[in-house]
Amino acid sequence: MKTTDTPPPPAGTVEARPVVKKLDTPSGKDRSGGVLNVFSHGVLVIWSVLVVLPLLWAVMTSFKDDKSILTTPWALPDRLHFENWSRAWTQAHMSDYFLNTILVVAGSLIGTLLLGSMAAYVLARFEFPGNRFIYFLFVGGMSFPVILALVPLFYVMNNLGLLNTIHGLILVYIAYSLPFTVFFLTSFFKTLPTSVAEAAIIDGASHTRTFFQVMLPMAKPGLISVGIFNFLGQWNQYLLPTVLNTDPDKKVLTQGLVQLASSQGYKGDWSGLFAGLVMAMLPVLGAYIIFQRQVVAGLTAGALK
Repeated sequence: MKTTDTPPPPAGTVEARPVVKKLDTPSGKDRSGGVLNVFSHGVLVIWSVLVVLPLLWAVMTSFKDDKSILTTPWALPDRLHFENWSRAWTQAHMSDYFLNTILVVAGSLIGTLLLGSMAAYVLARFEFPGNRFIYFLFVGGMSFPVILALVPLFYVMNNLGLLNTIHGLILVYIAYSLPFTVFFLTSFFKTLPTSVAEAAIIDGASHTRTFFQVMLPMAKPGLISVGIFNFLGQWNQYLLPTVLNTDPDKKVLTQGLVQLASSQGYKGDWSGLFAGLVMAMLPVLGAYIIFQRQVVAGLTAGALK
């Protein structure tokens, strides 16, 4: 039998040797990262349970009668008592409070986003004497406790004839929300490319047209993010309307819930109260669920430059 030997490599060449790969063993850093990942996920799961369970319990309780709420608070309802919702909507005047809240929050949200975006755009794009001073005034407004301004604000509103009015409450909400809006949008406008605005100016667009037709649409993620935050704060606002809005016909949702809880005395319409609570909660949950991607996009875009 004839065998063939492998010819030796030519002179001057290096013989290739097989490469032996070593199995990667987890290092101490990888193990610590895995432990941290498990710990963080565990904390998130616990936090989710603490947040979701009370919401589900409130929704479940809104469909139970008063006796079941007091005797078996954790049991499922024997049947769905939709009359709790109708009673809260009509007899407890939740429909009127709901309408007043929508009017106040819608007007204040539009005004806050419009004025806040205009101020933030100027502070972010234009250099002029006092720019940083005005910016830090807005930042200082976020740290000023609103409770200290209640008494002088009450007298100012009373002298202007804006006490117990819807438009007066809208103006107060706008002033209350502007500092955070300007602070957030100023950082966001700084992340937008300047070349687009410069091209619009070269094409003959004015600063106003450049802002409304070019820069404002580009800032849509930031506007949605700060709009959601302002919506949450204004929808759940209780202190300002309690002091500045004492007219029973113009009360907002938070005032109506407190009145519903306190007006029952020892009798306590718990089923109607939980139905009203869920009514007040649903718009906030719906707004966040619908715009959650835009909120995350706006926060990440504003954080990166």
